[in-house]
Amino acid sequence: MSALICGSMAYDTIMVFHDKFENHILPEKVHILNVSFLVPVMRREYGGCAGNIAFNLKLLGEKALIMATVGHDFEPYAQWLGQNGLSSEYIKVQDNSYTGQAYITTDEAGNQITAFHPGAMNYSHLNSIPTDGGIRIGIVSPDGKDGMLLHAKQFKELDIPFIFDPGQGMPMFNGDELLQFIEQATWLTLNDYESELMQERTGLSLEEIAKKVDALIITLGAQGSKIYADGECIYVRAAKPKSIVDPTGCGDAYRAGLLYGLMNGLPWETTGRIASLMGAIKIEHNGTQNHSFSMEDFQQRYFENFGTSF
Repeated sequence: MSALICGSMAYDTIMVFHDKFENHILPEKVHILNVSFLVPVMRREYGGCAGNIAFNLKLLGEKALIMATVGHDFEPYAQWLGQNGLSSEYIKVQDNSYTGQAYITTDEAGNQITAFHPGAMNYSHLNSIPTDGGIRIGIVSPDGKDGMLLHAKQFKELDIPFIFDPGQGMPMFNGDELLQFIEQATWLTLNDYESELMQERTGLSLEEIAKKVDALIITLGAQGSKIYADGECIYVRAAKPKSIVDPTGCGDAYRAGLLYGLMNGLPWETTGRIASLMGAIKIEHNGTQNHSFSMEDFQQRYFENFGTSF
């Protein structure tokens, strides 16, 4: 079984601010905000939602196919994918654009300020869901607006179950468009803030949204996650990281865990725990694609965290 990962590919420039943003932003002056943060630590990493999700799903031993649009500067990333056993078959190069670029500043409390240049993502609608790749499941993650709308529609028409993961792309869509995604998607995943925005824009409560999909997954950071499925709400506590180094990409790692559980027909509680552990492992490392593990090690950590095996 193959999973098609639709979404962004990007180079991440990650900077670390050795203080808290709140100490330098005056709430009563936000209307004339003019701040500068000294960032002595800076790294350039491979990232983007599609790249991160696929990388993590491959670590779990599943076949992940990336579908994305990238720019003329993509070759180093393509080589990295090849080194990690990931195909570029469904990645389309736009010669007149840059690959997406994210500039992320993280403070010591784990808060982040991000500036993102979409670049070639704006052409994501030029890609179509392939019908010849043995694809049995998919995910629509943040990408160009037209591409996200198109790919959700195509997944539905091809009867391929998929996760809708609006993420940071949610502000692009109005209430009617979000309702359309919900009607098309098999599963929906949001973080706590996104769930509030989804309710506000659609006029639906979480319980009403959950009735329209097979499962609604809401991540709560260190507080774990909630999974609305089969008429009940399952609480999954967070796996414990050995250290907290960099939160960038934790949500993508979590979503790879969801895909793994779905691809293997696992119960929702088990799937949520796997997803949580993926996020915990990611947060222990800088960047979004610098961690690795064996399945034996992963299963051992799962047992240590949850007292059971899968």
